[in-house]
Amino acid sequence: MAMVWIPAPWREKLTQGQQQVDVEGATVRQVIEALDARFPGMRQRIIDPEHDRIRHDIAVSVDGEISVEGLRRKVGETSEVHFLPAMAGG
Repeated sequence: MAMVWIPAPWREKLTQGQQQVDVEGATVRQVIEALDARFPGMRQRIIDPEHDRIRHDIAVSVDGEISVEGLRRKVGETSEVHFLPAMAGG
């Protein structure tokens, strides 16, 4: 199972404070669907429903590499997946 790191702003509301969770999935899309099944609302934080792709304000890192493959990016059994929300500020 892939290990998914949950961004701090999402933890309390979506994962009851869990920092990391293990989920099944061979692609980023499958990982997101597994997360959403376990923690409803996760999909809408990550996927732009209008264009069916990763939202423009989220980066996805698989095994330390930011991917341009989006939802199709392969995820291994021992992969670490990070969803990185854009930081606001000035």
